[in-house]
Amino acid sequence: MVFIARAALLLIIFLLPLTSGMAQEQPDTTQALTIGVIGKTKHDSFYEQSFAGCEAFANSIGNVRCLYDGPELFQDIREQVIATKAMIDRGVDGIIISTTDSKYLTKNALVLAQKKGIPIITFDSDLLPEHQQYRLAYVGTNNFEFGVALGEYAKQFKGDGNTQVCIQSGHTSTPNLNERIRGVRFALSGKADNGRLAGDNGWIEYLRCPFYTLGKRDMALRQLELVLKKQVPVYIAVAGFAQFSPDYIERISSYKPQITSQSTVIISADTEQIQLNALKLGLSTVNIGQRPFEMGRLSTQMLYEYITEKKLPEQQLNYLDFHYCTQDNVQSCTSND
Repeated sequence: MVFIARAALLLIIFLLPLTSGMAQEQPDTTQALTIGVIGKTKHDSFYEQSFAGCEAFANSIGNVRCLYDGPELFQDIREQVIATKAMIDRGVDGIIISTTDSKYLTKNALVLAQKKGIPIITFDSDLLPEHQQYRLAYVGTNNFEFGVALGEYAKQFKGDGNTQVCIQSGHTSTPNLNERIRGVRFALSGKADNGRLAGDNGWIEYLRCPFYTLGKRDMALRQLELVLKKQVPVYIAVAGFAQFSPDYIERISSYKPQITSQSTVIISADTEQIQLNALKLGLSTVNIGQRPFEMGRLSTQMLYEYITEKKLPEQQLNYLDFHYCTQDNVQSCTSND
């Protein structure tokens, strides 16, 4: 009996390290997933809000962390690819990205992401239809309808004869901004896929417009100053651009009588706090805002569900609503979340 007891004890001692090793080899289900968030520009409150949305979802789950990157100074398509490839090299589990140039981004980064099994969701700006096989879904504004809303608002300021309008955009190849321009022109001309306005429905584009800013704030501000100096009646910015500049209030304040009298109407996309500060001072006519925080939060949730459950998004296009801010409702029109 003593021999049997000793043999059993030796067997337990022999098996103990094996069972311990087996326990150590089990997958760690609590290990955090990493989601990369990439905007068109990095130091932009719009994309910072989207990153905050990612972090809000991450905090609600507890095993997700978010990384943030993008071009440093302006909408540089090469820098966006560099930032995306850096995320891929870090081995992130998924990426949400706002597209600046669909073809260049896909060819130089998203093809690689797909090969490595890293899922992509676009937000704010989608890939072009021919590249959409490289993303799971899009989350953001219906950009054509958003452009229509900007154009429809402008129609109340139509003067006699042909009324000049200047459209300001970012990069010439950016999908969402081009859709917004198309929506503005449709609203004003009443024609589908209308090109540059040349008297359509009494609207004509100022000869030097559309302006393209590349997301450079000072350039955008100089372009707006030109519009004001030339007294172009209607200015429509399809993204924040000039109003994202910390110098906007100082440099545009001298034109306040012109803006408040509606000699020049300033219609701008987005309702970031820096823009609302200018609106309160009467240095903007209307701001039509989006939901960048929810873009980031929902995109991250959809990626998480795909990565952890292989749950595909229920639909390819996930449109969020937008809102109008004027001097009358500037205190309550948005919570910026």
